Amino acid sequence: MRPDQHARTMLPIPDRTPPGPTTYDARDPDTAFRPIEPLLPPEGAPNVVVILLDDVGFGASSTFGGPCRTPTVERLAGGGLRFNRFHTTALCAPTRQALLTGRNHHSVGMGSITETATSAPGNSSLRPNTKAPLALTLRLNGYSTAQFGKCHEVPVWQSSPMGPFDAWPSGGGGFETFYGFIGGENNQWDPALYDGTTPVEPPATAEEGYHLTEDLVDHASAWVRQQKALMPDKPFFVYLAPGATHAPHHVPAEWIERYRGQFDDGWDAQRERTFRRQKELGVIPVDAELPARHDEIPAWDDMPDDLKPVLARQMEVYAAFLEHTDHHVGRFVDTLEDLGVLEDTLVFYIVGDNGASAEGTVNGAFNEMANFNGMAALETPEFMRSKLDDFGSPDSYNHYAVGWAWAMNSPLQWTKQVASHWGGTRNGTVVHWPRRITDGGGLRSQFSHVVDVAPTVLEAAGIPEPTMVNGVLQSPVEGTSMLYAFDDAEAPERHDLQYFEMFGNRGIYHRGWSAVTKHRTPWDMVGGDLVAFDDDTWELYDGAADFSQARDLAAEHPEMLAGLQRLWLIEAARYGVLPLDDRTAERLVPEIAGRPTLIHGDSQLFFPGMGRLSENSVVSVKNKSFSVTAEVEVPAAGAGGVLIAQGGRFGGWSVHATGGRLTFTYNVLGIHRYDVVADEPVPAGTHQLRAELAYDGGGLGKGGDVTLFHDGAAVGHGRVEATQPLVFSADETTDVGRESGTCVSDAYDARTSRFTGRIAWVQLDVGKDDHDHYISPAERLRVAMAQQ
Repeated sequence: MRPDQHARTMLPIPDRTPPGPTTYDARDPDTAFRPIEPLLPPEGAPNVVVILLDDVGFGASSTFGGPCRTPTVERLAGGGLRFNRFHTTALCAPTRQALLTGRNHHSVGMGSITETATSAPGNSSLRPNTKAPLALTLRLNGYSTAQFGKCHEVPVWQSSPMGPFDAWPSGGGGFETFYGFIGGENNQWDPALYDGTTPVEPPATAEEGYHLTEDLVDHASAWVRQQKALMPDKPFFVYLAPGATHAPHHVPAEWIERYRGQFDDGWDAQRERTFRRQKELGVIPVDAELPARHDEIPAWDDMPDDLKPVLARQMEVYAAFLEHTDHHVGRFVDTLEDLGVLEDTLVFYIVGDNGASAEGTVNGAFNEMANFNGMAALETPEFMRSKLDDFGSPDSYNHYAVGWAWAMNSPLQWTKQVASHWGGTRNGTVVHWPRRITDGGGLRSQFSHVVDVAPTVLEAAGIPEPTMVNGVLQSPVEGTSMLYAFDDAEAPERHDLQYFEMFGNRGIYHRGWSAVTKHRTPWDMVGGDLVAFDDDTWELYDGAADFSQARDLAAEHPEMLAGLQRLWLIEAARYGVLPLDDRTAERLVPEIAGRPTLIHGDSQLFFPGMGRLSENSVVSVKNKSFSVTAEVEVPAAGAGGVLIAQGGRFGGWSVHATGGRLTFTYNVLGIHRYDVVADEPVPAGTHQLRAELAYDGGGLGKGGDVTLFHDGAAVGHGRVEATQPLVFSADETTDVGRESGTCVSDAYDARTSRFTGRIAWVQLDVGKDDHDHYISPAERLRVAMAQQ
């Protein structure tokens, strides 16, 4: 093996001019220079693939005893290793940032998701430049790098089309190629996609057979084929992170049919069934116990009989979604095999970025945004039954019930967001690397954590941890390489201390023991009584004899518990966990959270062609009066299409022209829709159109009166009985002159939403009650520009 000639601890690797004399004439026989060689990693560095699924519990996949068929995970496990004590952070963005940096999530500013970032360093959503991401380290060492799928690490005030792009995958994230979406979730049938930092539309519609997971795998497979065709000697790093199986649970109907009737006996029975299967497969110890169901989680027998068919359907859809995802991941693995590179590719298949999600309420949800707005009561059992056959379809934005999440985490306690207990943080993981792993089908039970992936990859590639990146001194990686466990199932574990925290739920692992305390319940997102942190009850578990945290030993070993509590506090101070913050919905409001906002003041000016603007890129109209004013030029054929639209089919508002008439539509969660239509068409020519909503006040989510104007003259009146108080959508955006994604109103669709005339500008004003109905176009534009 040729010795490596590069000093790789300083990145980029400094260019060095070879010493020695030169010549005057290139024809001189003494003229000699080394051939220019492309930068490559050390000899023997493998290709690296990290596959990260979303919201999959330890007991969901068939590989780890669950009911959802995952043949690709099983295939890789058969030739690789199963890790049954691999842990995440209990929430998606924190897990992803920890994975991509090798640092604990608070160390890289991701104490929770980006949407609830605060000004506290551990919760700011800002990755310090002293903690360079793995992809950047690999790229600067000669790897080709590409990410496909979900990126939930961009601070919300940096998610507009203007960036800055420091936190985007292909900006400062180290990936040369990115195709996917920015944010926590996306509509699988009609996603908001980016190619690099450029917004792009899906290549087909749901009616034409489009699905996001399939599209991501198509792009990943095409990229790796091209990479190996053009750079066969250069290894690659591919990060494949589908939005599946995060809600909404979207999957073709024929996949759902494969599971029809399989969950009719409910989540209690399924949990017991999974528990037995896990012991048969050996993925949990034979002496493991199944902890009792917590009081907050209803028993299947206590659920209304007329709701049970809906509940069973929710799980059928989820199981189909997971199998569908695994199938298409398998297509990517097939690509690696077809190219002859699978043998020398280190594959991490992490089955979930946290435990199964209990954010769908005890009844589940047809539109999960209802719960995020504190409006879950709108989805009555009658409403849910009426939507039975629509779950999983493009008409849904669905999630399953809390009981299913609990069952999918078998045999562990609790769910996603609950970082205290293993149900929130333990995820089945498979590692496949034929060139190095000789114990195909083996089981590894050493404690490991998502921060361990980066140092494992670096050790496997023979690349040192960098001390300097782009002139910035780097802090040490905080994970521990797992490579030692590849060779020896009995090797003593090296990652023997790890803290956990999420929204006040907290725990610590140390040398087999865990001390934990659950502080809040994940599906109580709005309201709810919380005890003081010091009043939380701590539990103690001996992991050497109790795989599932079933036997609380706090009363028997108070000294041990006290020592671990103190150790948790030390680690919390060390990694930026403090101050503890158990707020959820309140942190959605930037002014309360203390994070920056892109837009300041109570007025915002838009121009035609602007689009793909997230909610954090638009002045908030929630719980207040607001108006929309636009100067337009209407053709003789009449006005038609969208002036401005925010949100989509599952919640939002739109000002548009339908049948030539100015229309205001407010869509509450796709359940109630209010249309206010002008009494007369918009005349041809240049006009100023305006829609005003006068908010009732007196609380959140109230209604208001709507008035429409042509050139300052009222032409229509109507009423909106309710509004959305907290969030319109997790993935839909604001567009001017058209609407992308799904549409707020059934009066148009995305293909016919473009405004037929010319829009000079659109202005959004909030919180104003003076109703200056008409200002000349020139003066309006001058004032609006001055306000920016």
